[in-house]
Amino acid sequence: MEERWSTEHVLSLAPDQASCKAAGKLSAPAPWSGTGWAQGAIWGLCKGSGSTPYRTVIDLAGPAYKCSCPSRKFPCKHALGLLLLWSGGAALPADAEAPDWAADWLRGRQAPPRAPKAAVAADPAAARRRAEQRAGRVAAGAQELRLRLTDRIRHGLAAPSGAGWGEVAARMVDAQAPGLAGRVRQLDETPQGGLLGEYALLHLLAGAYERVGELPEPLAATVRTRVGFTTDTAELLAGPTVRDRWLVLGSRTTGPEGGADTSLTTRRIWLRGAKTGRPALLLSFGRPGTAPELALPTGTLLEAELAYHPGARPLRAVLGIRHGAPEPAATAPPGLTPAEATATYGEALADDPWLEHWPVTLTDVVPVLTPEGWRLTDGHHSLPVRRAGLPDAALWRLAAISAGHPVTIFGEHGHTGFAPVTAWTPEGAPVNLTR
Repeated sequence: MEERWSTEHVLSLAPDQASCKAAGKLSAPAPWSGTGWAQGAIWGLCKGSGSTPYRTVIDLAGPAYKCSCPSRKFPCKHALGLLLLWSGGAALPADAEAPDWAADWLRGRQAPPRAPKAAVAADPAAARRRAEQRAGRVAAGAQELRLRLTDRIRHGLAAPSGAGWGEVAARMVDAQAPGLAGRVRQLDETPQGGLLGEYALLHLLAGAYERVGELPEPLAATVRTRVGFTTDTAELLAGPTVRDRWLVLGSRTTGPEGGADTSLTTRRIWLRGAKTGRPALLLSFGRPGTAPELALPTGTLLEAELAYHPGARPLRAVLGIRHGAPEPAATAPPGLTPAEATATYGEALADDPWLEHWPVTLTDVVPVLTPEGWRLTDGHHSLPVRRAGLPDAALWRLAAISAGHPVTIFGEHGHTGFAPVTAWTPEGAPVNLTR
């Protein structure tokens, strides 16, 4: 029988806060009838404003959802409400037989996929020409960016710059270098004191791309990725994969941000291999009104294969074949001291100079509020807390979990501090601090 999820995990699937609030009203038994739970699926009928109740069924393995309501949000409030009812320990009939409308949909999900239509054979020569044309455009864009940065330095950081960096960012988009465009776009929001460092990193990246053919392949792959080249998921999964029991360290879901992908919601999920000790970052995206598809419960172990994106310090990965369902981890993960965490970030930065932060787990640290802000200390060294959008309530919640005693905390450590994501209670239960 599938182990029930936590309320926190269910709410992480919601496409927005309004859906969370609406689902909370449907988390009691009153509006539900005909509920059941068997073979990794739950279903039920939810009373709505009409005479016919909404039919809701959920495949927990996906998770995947089906509801007869007209909502364009995915999952809808009825699916979330049913999940909250189930996760809260409601006495849904277990090992029940699914009604026809639910069973038909579940069988359809289990059916083997149809063979895809034969694809038109790609023209290798044409593909090579397109790749060469793009490489030429990116090289020209990188050269222009270096000239623009040199010009700004020549006139001095305090000199009036006229137009902002938006025009230069648009030029990088035209040059098919979205990575450069994104970093350039951020310059208009960078404080004066940090501009010189950002100029130097951008100049280094643009110059590295111009000489990418002379670099060692791992570093060359990092430069291409930072500039904006991507690798297809199918291509990654066709190559070497890493099989391990991956511990889900935490997740963070952020709403639409500036730039070209203003309509996307992004979910970041951090993993750590129980055997290899390797960190991994999975990214999942959702359209407006739709939560990102990938959702893994924090604090669980998943036997699976991952394929890493190439780079000098591989971190981002894609999820391949899963071998079984996630299982709860018995204890909090092992961690580092603040001094060791700083050294680990320094090692990663030596491989990738444009790295802003690196995932680490701190062990036996206490959150304290100082006149300079929140810090995490082990009594010998301390790290400043980088808020990264965390509200005051989240940090006070962390302090309440600790109650003045050492705790384990996972987050991202970088040159501006440590951004907490997950904390473990003394009993070993994970708590997501980003919600």
